[in-house]
Amino acid sequence: MSLLVVGLSHRSAPVSVLERAALTRESRARLAHDVLAAEPATESAVLATCNRIEVYADVDKFHAGVAELSTLLARHSGVALEELTPYLYVHYEDRAVHHLFSVACGLDSMVVGEGQILGQIKDALALGQELHTAGRLLNDLFQQALRVGKRAHSETGIDKAGQSLVTFGLEQLAAGTPVADWAAGRRALVIGAGSMSSLAAATLARAGVAHVAVANRTLERAERLAAILTEPGGPGASGFTASAVPMDAVPGELALADVVVSCTGATGLVLTADAVRAALAGRTNGSGPALALLDLAMPRDVDAAVHRLPGARLVDIESLAEASADAPMAADVDQVRTIVSDEVAAFGAAQRAAHITPTVVALRTMAADVVASEMSRLNGRLPDLDDKQRAEITQTVRRVVDKLLHAPTVRVKELAATPGGAGYADALRELFDLDPQAVAAVSRADTRADRHTTAREPA
Repeated sequence: MSLLVVGLSHRSAPVSVLERAALTRESRARLAHDVLAAEPATESAVLATCNRIEVYADVDKFHAGVAELSTLLARHSGVALEELTPYLYVHYEDRAVHHLFSVACGLDSMVVGEGQILGQIKDALALGQELHTAGRLLNDLFQQALRVGKRAHSETGIDKAGQSLVTFGLEQLAAGTPVADWAAGRRALVIGAGSMSSLAAATLARAGVAHVAVANRTLERAERLAAILTEPGGPGASGFTASAVPMDAVPGELALADVVVSCTGATGLVLTADAVRAALAGRTNGSGPALALLDLAMPRDVDAAVHRLPGARLVDIESLAEASADAPMAADVDQVRTIVSDEVAAFGAAQRAAHITPTVVALRTMAADVVASEMSRLNGRLPDLDDKQRAEITQTVRRVVDKLLHAPTVRVKELAATPGGAGYADALRELFDLDPQAVAAVSRADTRADRHTTAREPA
């Protein structure tokens, strides 16, 4: 296995660097294509969230791969390589698998145990499949990461160790007051209609806000989210209402809102300090902040200068990172770590076993060719054999060959699954003088079939 990951996250880099390095979907697509075009890489995928940017690749040269992935990440993020390098981490082979499985379980998240990362991993896989940059290794890896993450959430109490960033952010805004008590009867404004904004709107509705206004550049998406929030059996309590507004209506909604959650893909500020100051100017409120703002975007949607405005309280990714550093970890985390370790070992064994399969197939194909050749010679020497006799002899010879090959091929697959077992494929090719081109042809055929299948499979 030659899996390499190069990336940065909230654990390795300050939020200011993560904010500057944030990638749009188009940038992620270009990065994945450029990685694939680089000489050391044969597969690529990009995992980008609000607190991590990681490039996964199947490479044939470690040092050249690290240099190429680092350079491309710097180029597409717009952060100079010399500035980005101190914050980059590198994982290779089993360590890379361990890293992604840990990420999928929420162990590496800003809020330990959060489950949103599974959707983001699924999105990264879907993009790799759409671009045809993810081949057998990355398809297998990301599909298994999703299964490991779901297993961790179903078999342990990791969900109790952490929450979504939305819930964690609202708890920070509530400042020790139960979120349901703090949110009851308030009016909320949600800017954006993507997955994180949708989760925020639903969370606010469940918390007891009276109304949620959804603003989005595409009004139809805002209308769809508002309809979902208010449909029968939806998250809101009796009397809850929701509305959709265009982005140019945000200043007016801002003046009416008690709570604002923003998470868009905008590259510039959505709410400036002046806009928030203007909204605060006409408000009269009791004790406590007149306007609570939660900025979950990367790069940020809300001007950091809002922190200094009287009557406003802003919680953003940077303040969430500081708060989460002191969050307690549940005992279930150790159980999840055990699951991850077991799954990494199983994945490595499966990959090593799969590595020898083309060699075994080539060996059996060669044996079948030998049987066919010898039966052809026999037919020439004994032309008077009837069809029944000829079929019996053919079947007997095939059974002898199958029995002779059964034990060594089964055993070599078992040995290949062990650490360091990759050499058994080479030994098998050498002992039976197998044509390397024949083995490569089987590998190419398997890869094409695997890409065709995994591209249609739901993640």
